[in-house]
Amino acid sequence: MPATRIDTRRGWIADRRTPLLEAVQRALVAGLRIPPGDRSIVLAEHDADAFRVPEDCGEAFMVVEIALISGRSLDAKRRLYGAMAEEMARFGVAASDLRVILRESPAENWGVRGQPASEIDLGFEVNV
Repeated sequence: MPATRIDTRRGWIADRRTPLLEAVQRALVAGLRIPPGDRSIVLAEHDADAFRVPEDCGEAFMVVEIALISGRSLDAKRRLYGAMAEEMARFGVAASDLRVILRESPAENWGVRGQPASEIDLGFEVNV
């Protein structure tokens, strides 16, 4: 159920958008233990003059922001960060060029199927 946004510079992904999105999904499944079919991922590629990166980072610098329901353990977050770094390395993204930012909010702040997520069965455990 996480909502994920990837921001990076245009050009380096080329025709690998779908494989990159699938790699991010695998990292989410491995780290947060969500169902494999639970996906909401957006890829935003920016012109170099519209996406400034740290001076010591390469062209493949990316920011992955994940909005999710609060409750994941530090171990789950560690799994996620490690899995994301491992998956992105396959695309030539150095761990130093990867930022993963978690934005957590309570389940009652997520509207799902017209109801607060706190009042429905999500089909997976949040407190992992």
